[in-house]
Amino acid sequence: MKKAHPCGGMRWQVLRTGADFRLRCLGCGRIVEGPRRNFEKNIRKIDREPEDKPTPNPR
Repeated sequence: MKKAHPCGGMRWQVLRTGADFRLRCLGCGRIVEGPRRNFEKNIRKIDREPEDKPTPNPR
């Protein structure tokens, strides 16, 4: 988000997407929900966690 959460956190976890977004502040744990267009307008950067690569089957 462009502005920090009042707790000072700048990172959010996306819990739900669709017509509305539901986000959790990773600083304090507060959950915020609102219309998609408001959140899309305020997104600064998207950080994705690295995906776990499947381990080869040792047969």
